[in-house]
Amino acid sequence: MKKVLVGGLCASLIVGLSACNSDTPAPKAADTTKTEAAVAVQKALSSGIDFANFDKSVRPQDDFYSYVNGTWVKNTTIPSDRTSSGAFYDLREKSRDDVKAIIEEVAATPNLKAGSDEQKVADLYRSFMDVETLNKLGIKPIQGELDNVSAIKSKDELVTYFARSQIVGGGTPMAFYISVDAKDSSRYATHIWQYGLSLPEKDYYFNQDERFVNIRKAFVEHIEKMYTLAGLASPKASAEAVLALETSIAEKHWDVVETRDSTKTYNLYQVKDLATLAPDINWDGYLATLGANKQADIIINQPSFISGLNDVIKNTDLDTWKTYMQWQVLTHAASSLSEPLDTENFEFFSKTLNGQEEQQPRWKRGVSSVNNLLGEVIGKVYVKRHFTPEAKTRMQTLVENLRGSYADSIESLDWMSADTKVAAKDKLAKFTPKIGYPDRWENYDKLAIKADDLLGNNLRASQLSHEQDLEKLGGPIRTWEWGMTPQTVNAYYSPTMNEIVFPAAILQPPFFNMEADDAVNYGGIGAVIGHEMGHGFDDQGAKFDGEGNMRDWWTEQDLKEFSIRGKALIEQYNNYAVFEDLNVNGELTLGENIGDLSGVTIAYRAYKKSLNGQEAPVIDGLTGDQRFFIGFTQIWRAKIKEESMRNRVATDPHSPAQFRSLGALSNMPEFYNTYDVKPTDAMYIAPEKRVKIW
Repeated sequence: MKKVLVGGLCASLIVGLSACNSDTPAPKAADTTKTEAAVAVQKALSSGIDFANFDKSVRPQDDFYSYVNGTWVKNTTIPSDRTSSGAFYDLREKSRDDVKAIIEEVAATPNLKAGSDEQKVADLYRSFMDVETLNKLGIKPIQGELDNVSAIKSKDELVTYFARSQIVGGGTPMAFYISVDAKDSSRYATHIWQYGLSLPEKDYYFNQDERFVNIRKAFVEHIEKMYTLAGLASPKASAEAVLALETSIAEKHWDVVETRDSTKTYNLYQVKDLATLAPDINWDGYLATLGANKQADIIINQPSFISGLNDVIKNTDLDTWKTYMQWQVLTHAASSLSEPLDTENFEFFSKTLNGQEEQQPRWKRGVSSVNNLLGEVIGKVYVKRHFTPEAKTRMQTLVENLRGSYADSIESLDWMSADTKVAAKDKLAKFTPKIGYPDRWENYDKLAIKADDLLGNNLRASQLSHEQDLEKLGGPIRTWEWGMTPQTVNAYYSPTMNEIVFPAAILQPPFFNMEADDAVNYGGIGAVIGHEMGHGFDDQGAKFDGEGNMRDWWTEQDLKEFSIRGKALIEQYNNYAVFEDLNVNGELTLGENIGDLSGVTIAYRAYKKSLNGQEAPVIDGLTGDQRFFIGFTQIWRAKIKEESMRNRVATDPHSPAQFRSLGALSNMPEFYNTYDVKPTDAMYIAPEKRVKIW
């Protein structure tokens, strides 16, 4: 029931000191002079660095990421049931193991009270693990929805069914949701977002490169197999009809760069005027079915998509639309149905599209199911077992140190006017940090969970989530809500809430190490904190003020200067080659790249400030600055299947892991000083071309 509408954060890292070839310049030597206090710190705390991951054959000045992580990358084999491995992804596996232990302990408890949270956890997990029952049921769990589709008699009823499908967790060409109004953060507003595609992004429907042609061919074959397994009529013809209609829908979609533009996607319409945008869409029936027909206005994120969808609805015959909606019912339910359907669903979406060799063990997917539907029930126990008050206190200190350093950095900017600095610092002061877990937990009393009804459990959870969202309309902003559970390895920033959120599960090594000294923690979790703060001042977050309202708080000249720096960062990342035929999309990743650069820059400043003018101790032969940069690069350690990486480059606003490290550090003068980077070194960028935003 936890809905996450924010971007996430991943991880991977780099280090360097004594591993240079004799004919190359070495990093600056560590000063071995130590005060008695520094010696005490060294004895008490570790460096927090895994030296076994280093590749000493790589010069840190040329490729700091490979220097720190190269041996790990060479020696790591991605597990067959995954598409990636690395600091971020491995912590997710650990979190899943921890949650599994909680679930199994609950499930082993006799005589659980009906309707209790414990009963719901146990029976939800049982419903997922009971493959025998799922196989006996076949497609019976979705037969009612398939009948609903068959009963559609007009285009008006079709649009009404779009709303029904949304409520029960099915597919629909347009996605309805409720969130804080970006221009009035004191209220919740209804929104519509483009949707309705099975493939990752619109380009997959039109690109004529061999890879995309093969994907489309495999997609049609997959639909045909699914229809055959489900015993539905005309599998081959239906598959071709679905691809054709999805292609028509994809043609109207905005691309991934346009959709991350918060200015372009804010379009407030009066409900009474929707007919002028899309006259053939049954707005009255659609909104009434959703329970949102009493709202006077609605935000249409991509208006041209809606007007385009209107034409697709008008020009496509009803039977084809019914075939498409039949497919939406089947594909969205597939992982909760019989083994043959579940397996075929995996074969296309995980294996063909993302290169995953084997399906995850069922218990892993069962744990994910419980996390998705009953996340905060598990979260309460998870926090008690795996998150200490000491960790929260130390994190709170880090956050405030980062906030103070961000304010100092804003004040020192030579390109920003005094008026804009005042507004920026006001926004920074109003950041709300959330650390570890919610102060108020979600209530699941109204959710009925049955041990023999997996799909029904999902349907009821989706319905309840929709009802809870509707309750927000007209009410106060729920500042206590979290968009992630405590056991989620991630972090986020919400521009309309102006909050930075760090779930408990990310507060572990290599991000956060209670046994390590401050340098590696500032380089790790400090950079993550700075990254999320940085989202408040990236190319989109900078459009929002301290109250969470999208408005112009910049002077015209300051905005021009900010834009110049953003364009330079776009150009830098556009030149990073992921594969010989594929580069990073600098426009798509701009916000995250600003977050990474701002994060590590401010974290470094906060680390230096935390030393109170004292010299950092040398630990494991490394200076504090060296440990800081290694700590930052460690968190980006990652290895990803090529198929999955290609999909991510097309759709993910985050740059691939190695460039999150290399791109940010190549702009930091402090990194150049620490590792004596020269113009002849691969990571060198001329001073006048280095980007400093915050």
